[in-house]
Amino acid sequence: MPSIESNQLLLAAAAAAEDKKAEDLRILALDPSESGLTDYFLICNGTNERQNEAISDEIELRLKRDFGVYPNAVEGRRQAEWILMDYVDFIVHIFSVEKRAFYGLERLRKSAKRLSVEDINTEIKAMVSATRAKSSPAKKKTIAKKAASKKTAKKVAIKKTAQKKMVARKSATKIARPPTKGARKRISK
Repeated sequence: MPSIESNQLLLAAAAAAEDKKAEDLRILALDPSESGLTDYFLICNGTNERQNEAISDEIELRLKRDFGVYPNAVEGRRQAEWILMDYVDFIVHIFSVEKRAFYGLERLRKSAKRLSVEDINTEIKAMVSATRAKSSPAKKKTIAKKAASKKTAKKVAIKKTAQKKMVARKSATKIARPPTKGARKRISK
């Protein structure tokens, strides 16, 4: 199952491609039984090689700037007819119109599920709320333990100060009393 971070990276890559006017943007969630390599394909095309390079550069720049993430590998940038960017959890494919029609990745991956940006946003929200729900009882227990330990510590501190006051009173009364008859006899000898 893809993590929240990988989904956020995928959305950022899709947004970067859209900002550079990528056409026919598609996100495919790959079947884990068929593809152990990655979770998603982000497929798009530009109208020419220069636009393909610009899309690739923008994706790389955005993910580097916003997340500090670099692609593991980039291939095909020189010809710019099919640029492949490997981000481990997802792979970006930027095609020229002709190469996309020729290779037909969508046809090759029939078992892949098509996703929209909204689907991924919904998935992220669900993951975040599930994570919060899991951590919520633990946080409540921790807060309760801290409150209980604060109360206990406060009671102990009160008892200690009371004991110190008692000891101080006893020692003050011993000093203030005049010596008894037996004590006077011992002192005078």
